[in-house]
Amino acid sequence: MSTNAYTHKRLPGEPGGPLLFTFHGTGGDESQLMSLGRELLPSATIVSPRGDVSEFGAARFFRRTGEGVYDMDDLFRATAKMTGFVAAHVEAEKPSKVIGIGYSNGANILASVLFARPKLFDATVLMHPLIPFEPEVDGSLAERRILITAGRRDPICPPDLTNRLAGYLRAGGGDVTLEWHEGGHEVRPGEIEAAKRFLAGARTGETTDA
Repeated sequence: MSTNAYTHKRLPGEPGGPLLFTFHGTGGDESQLMSLGRELLPSATIVSPRGDVSEFGAARFFRRTGEGVYDMDDLFRATAKMTGFVAAHVEAEKPSKVIGIGYSNGANILASVLFARPKLFDATVLMHPLIPFEPEVDGSLAERRILITAGRRDPICPPDLTNRLAGYLRAGGGDVTLEWHEGGHEVRPGEIEAAKRFLAGARTGETTDA
């Protein structure tokens, strides 16, 4: 797969430092999370792809037929394409760590890549993911660190499905941290602070407990 498989932006960081991928939500673009990425990991090289599916003009990473109803064939297509895109950039950059951050639809494609290739990312931050199906993890998530952030009143991502996703990832061997706020689908400052704590070790290539 080519490093240009998706329209994307790249912000260079320290040579040999962390490589950070950011994945936007529905209706966002490759710029949506780049400033957040720079805030969280100042030394990282950041790669931010734009979803290749249009939903009434809103960019997404895979198709759906309704809220929370996924086109699973297209999710399979998108997962394979994104896995190849990420792997190509990792091969080109040869980073110390590979980190992923996704919000909403971006968190969903990031989670799907994690299921398909558990060792591709060292750490992932899934902000308000919705996985309404039972995933099959192709391998072990041992030594993979995962932060899930969510709202207890999120109308799009119900808390029971968030807890179920955390359970799936833990059952696969992942080191999972859950961070809740009392609101809905919006990203709140507490989530950003949790992500900073979680990713603190990635700045130096060290691992810290969240």
